[in-house]
Formats: sequence, structure tokens, C-alpha cells
Amino acid sequence: MRHGFISFGYEGWNINEFVDDLRTQNVAVVADVRLNAVSRRRGFSKTALREALEAVGMGYVHLRGLGNPPDNRAGFHADDPEPARARFAERLRATEAQAGLRELAALGGTGVVAVLCVEQDPAHCHRTVVIDAVRQLS
Repeated sequence: MRHGFISFGYEGWNINEFVDDLRTQNVAVVADVRLNAVSRRRGFSKTALREALEAVGMGYVHLRGLGNPPDNRAGFHADDPEPARARFAERLRATEAQAGLRELAALGGTGVVAVLCVEQDPAHCHRTVVIDAVRQLS
């Protein structure tokens, strides 16, 4: 059985294609790292997403403490995203974020975990910082 983390943004996907792709990658659980697990895209709000994943045997967890606040999101699309990454990395020192990182690390030991946010390109998303922080815990 494979273990570890993959970075996954649902931008541009419909829920059925999304779930099928996760299944081909043998994902055991989806860790939603959006601050607020809501979406205008059908099927990607918290309850609908959890139900779609559970229907095919995948787990779902929302780790709100690992979400990127709205005032820091645009920085990930800037010519130099390092200041936004640094601000977010600092946010990961908070108690709630540390608990989320520990939970995510534990999940990674049970199978493949898809770390989820909306942004398709991981270079423009905070989930890369999250995955790096979890790997540093080990």
C-alpha cells in the first residue's frame, strides 16, 4: 500500500471526474485545507464532497486550521509569491494549525492523502506549504 501526500486542486473538474481521478491514484482520504469548505462549483462544498467520497470508500476531513486567509491568497499569484508563503508558514505556528498538521501527518501514515484546495496549480496554492510543513514533522 502506498502512503503519503498528493496535492490536488479541483479547479476545472466536475465532481465525477474528480472522484474517478482520485480513485486511480489510490487516494484513501481527502484532506480539505480550505479555510471555508464551500464552493460555487457543484459537488465541492463540504457535505456534498464528503458524501461523494464516502460513496466510493474514501474518507474526508476538513482541516480548517490549515486554510489560507483571504487577505493572503492573491500573494500566491504574485510575481514573487515568497512573502505570501512566508506569511502562511507563520500562520502554521498557531495552535489550531499545529493540531491540523499533526492530524494530516497521521493520515499520511494510513495511505495516500490528497491535500485539497480549489487552485489547480500547486505553485499558486498554500497546500504546497502545508505539505512541506507536514513533511518537516517527520
